[in-house]
Amino acid sequence: MRETIFVILLFFIPFLSPGLSLLLGLIVALTIGNPFIQHNKIFTKILLQASVVGLGFGVHLNEALAAGKDGFIFTIFSIAITMGLGLWIGRLLHVNKDTRTLVAGGTAICGGSAIAALGPVINAKDKDMTVALGTIFMLNAIALFIFPPIGNLLHMDDTQFGYWCAIAIHDTSSVVGAAATRSEAALQIATTTKLIRALWIIPLSLLVAVFYNRGSKEKAESGKKKITIPWFIFLYVVAMIIATYLPQGQAFYTEAVKIAKMGMIYTLFLIGTGLTWDSIKEVGYKPVLLGVILWVIISVISAVSIMWIE
Repeated sequence: MRETIFVILLFFIPFLSPGLSLLLGLIVALTIGNPFIQHNKIFTKILLQASVVGLGFGVHLNEALAAGKDGFIFTIFSIAITMGLGLWIGRLLHVNKDTRTLVAGGTAICGGSAIAALGPVINAKDKDMTVALGTIFMLNAIALFIFPPIGNLLHMDDTQFGYWCAIAIHDTSSVVGAAATRSEAALQIATTTKLIRALWIIPLSLLVAVFYNRGSKEKAESGKKKITIPWFIFLYVVAMIIATYLPQGQAFYTEAVKIAKMGMIYTLFLIGTGLTWDSIKEVGYKPVLLGVILWVIISVISAVSIMWIE
């Protein structure tokens, strides 16, 4: 019976948003449970990595690199500060290493996509992925509603508001939604700056891989932990280069991105189904608190910096 219900639900997943897909997975996990839990981790890992690679076909390198010098400077500043603060505050709150890295990475770059890319690199557990993704999705929803009125209250112009949305809001969809409420100019600045920010998934994933390998040197030498090389990130780069320099395949790239987005939605559902009551108790509230604190700090710092520079 459980198997039948689970399979039926799979047909409805493509019609859900990423956040709702994750929520449905959590509901399934905490009610009927995942009947295929023994295969969940391997399916999730393969689907997650394949989806990240597919999303690379939707990123055009030339457009991203040409999209505003100021946005590039703001992006470097925000990523460095966010990652540093996230890891430091997470340690103070006694949030485990994997979870604080995922939350910091998701806040620093582009929300769910960054978490999806970093998860396999650090071999994150389902519970850590679920908490990090859930925190990011919750804050995205809040930002979509509160950023426009706050921007007006601070008397930000279109350029300032566009930069602020791109830096302080996690996922691209919420960035676009918030900036679009202001003007076409704000939307264009926010979108292009966010595109530049998304490219940092690549170097960040590689740096995190090196950081984890170094931190686990003794374990690696004893054979308890193998060094993880994020090969799928290189495939992401290949997909991006192909999409940029072979424009005649645009129809294929569009379909590849659609399939990748659907794969990501299925991935979020599977990640959610891997959670249990025991793992929820083990994780606690501190990762969510970390995400909120980090988001508030970055939102304030970026707003002040943008208004001061501009």
